[in-house]
Amino acid sequence: MAAIHTVLIADDSDTQLLHLKSILEAAGYQTITANSGNEAISLSQTLSPDAIMLDIVMEDGDGYKACRTIKKNPETINTPIIMVSSKSNPVDKQWARQLGATDYIVKPYENSEVLEKLQAI
Repeated sequence: MAAIHTVLIADDSDTQLLHLKSILEAAGYQTITANSGNEAISLSQTLSPDAIMLDIVMEDGDGYKACRTIKKNPETINTPIIMVSSKSNPVDKQWARQLGATDYIVKPYENSEVLEKLQAI
């Protein structure tokens, strides 16, 4: 498994985006940010991040659509995706996995949980 250096974070909440960015950068990761699922799809193809963290509920392309699209692209199919969402229903987690997500974090989360999930992929 290749080491994770660059993480694409997609969330339409600036507060959540900055929070994840600060957690990851404090731990030594480089970050790329997107404000929508469609932007995340585009950036995943052009910048080839080592991992992607996707919110589910976003304007302009939700996280499920982004996950499905990224996993169907031969260039990005092996990029690990962690869904980060306030949706805590087991059905949401199962659906994310069926679409190709590697893991799932429920908001609100502990900073340590974010780093542990990232290190585990």
